[in-house]
Amino acid sequence: MTFVMTINSGSSSLKFKLYDMPEEKVLCSGNCERVGEKSGIFTFKYDGKKEVSYPVFPNHAVAAKLVVDTLLEKGIIKDYDEIRAIGHRVVQGGKYFSSSAFFDEDTEKKIESLIPLAVLHNPAHLVCFRAFKEVLPNCPAVATFDTAFHQSMEPEDYVFPIPFVLTEKYDIRRYGAHGTSHQYLAQEGLKYLEGVEHPKIISCHIGSGASITAIKDGKCVATSMGLTPLGGIMMGTRTGDMDPSVFNYVVSVTGKSAEEVYQMFNKKSGFLGVSGISNDQRDIIEAADNGNPRAILANKLFNRRILDYIGQYYVRLGGCDLIIFSAGIGENEPRTRRDVCKALESSLGVKINEEVNAKLRGKDMLISLPESKVKVAVIPTDEEIMIARDAYNMCIKGKQ
Repeated sequence: MTFVMTINSGSSSLKFKLYDMPEEKVLCSGNCERVGEKSGIFTFKYDGKKEVSYPVFPNHAVAAKLVVDTLLEKGIIKDYDEIRAIGHRVVQGGKYFSSSAFFDEDTEKKIESLIPLAVLHNPAHLVCFRAFKEVLPNCPAVATFDTAFHQSMEPEDYVFPIPFVLTEKYDIRRYGAHGTSHQYLAQEGLKYLEGVEHPKIISCHIGSGASITAIKDGKCVATSMGLTPLGGIMMGTRTGDMDPSVFNYVVSVTGKSAEEVYQMFNKKSGFLGVSGISNDQRDIIEAADNGNPRAILANKLFNRRILDYIGQYYVRLGGCDLIIFSAGIGENEPRTRRDVCKALESSLGVKINEEVNAKLRGKDMLISLPESKVKVAVIPTDEEIMIARDAYNMCIKGKQ
């Protein structure tokens, strides 16, 4: 067995999976929650079992040690050194990384320099990298960046129309996010496009955080999120794109500071802001079914923003062979898929099997009818396997 671990860390969490590579078999997975708080939650899944305990995690280093010690305790590994590589998810790689990179001193410094663009994420990634470096000092580590896949965009797709000196001096541009997911979806989507010479794909990673990407020949052409994940389509608590003057106007009429309004647009807008009910679309749909007018509006607004980007990217790509729905809403909410596809019928000739769509949750399947001019599929995303592949290829396969 060749053990490779993937790590997805947050400011107070540490999610992990252990793979047997290159077979890509998941041996165990879990999550350390409430790191740094008075009480924690440790979930560990293996052999079809799920165990939950409530240890205290003063910091990520303690959480990391508990993870690897549990692997020993359960007999999944016999020694720390059996873990041959670790792949870390990193949200923001800026202009520096167009692919995964070894997590060395230079990579660490660049990730640190990009903290202003991912205040909630990049610090947590660094903390977790250092925690595992302390626990597993002999294990090589790889950073896989959410932004890397989008580095293939042309300047006219990523440059903002602001004074160019700001673009050059401060690297203000469209970076996008969810790149690892979009890359995985693009690769998996090819199984539905046999014989297509230059595949054109629009991938919709739609969850509480959401982004849409136009992909041609396996490369990102354009993506919806911007300098930060605040841009693009409306989300659970984020505004997505809107008139920039709204920001200044809200500051002036409310007396709130720029930082307060920025946080409002990040954490109190989107589904939550429009509906006044919840950031979870399941709650919004339930309220809409009961006739709540703001919930109905929130759903319509969300669908319209998705349609706006699909239409834009259809033109940008010069057509489309496959539309992919993925992530929490895309994989599990048939009504969103149905309403979006229904709206695309007259313009793009999209037709789906509504009976199949209505029953489909969390499974990989083509939902378009044979006569549909654009194929439509649901593909559950798997960012972790992309991270594991890169860690294996860079740390192990490349040295065999």
